[in-house]
Amino acid sequence: MSMDFSLNQIECICQVLYNDQEIDRLKTFLSKISTTTMYHNNEVIVKCRALVLFVNKEFTELFKILNNFPFSVYNHNEMQNLWYQAKYAQIEISRGHQLNAVAKYRVRKKFPPPKTIWDGDQVTYYFKDKSRNYLAEQFVHNSYPSIVEKKFMAKKSGLTITQVSNWFKNRRQRDKTLSNFKTRGCH
Repeated sequence: MSMDFSLNQIECICQVLYNDQEIDRLKTFLSKISTTTMYHNNEVIVKCRALVLFVNKEFTELFKILNNFPFSVYNHNEMQNLWYQAKYAQIEISRGHQLNAVAKYRVRKKFPPPKTIWDGDQVTYYFKDKSRNYLAEQFVHNSYPSIVEKKFMAKKSGLTITQVSNWFKNRRQRDKTLSNFKTRGCH
């Protein structure tokens, strides 16, 4: 079948089937294309193979792909989600019951995603630690930044202006609450 389609056409077909979650059709299509190195190094095709492996509960092979294929940052969130869902499913199968929220948290802590799908920066409440630390440094210098300063901080931190504004507003409120708490003698 690979002779009938160009690589771009194969990518396009795979991406459409992936987006539509047409897993059976995707599996059939992937089984018919050649297994040459060209396809093993193509991110769209590898991403589709990973999804099929997940659905088929072939976790060992899925983890090999996620550990070894250097995915672009664009696909990191999707592949991290696949990583965690596969880890949860694998453990649920071995234990014979579903994981609760605490157990899932423990799985995430014990099995962080590999560097191929994660930059290593922890995300807390949708903010990367680098962004949070950067804003905290700026807060020390100026707790009421102008819109121009907020735009600059947003660009530098990878956040939106709204996120930066909300972070500063929340931080000022937390500091005010903490200050009031201490002045009342409540330690």
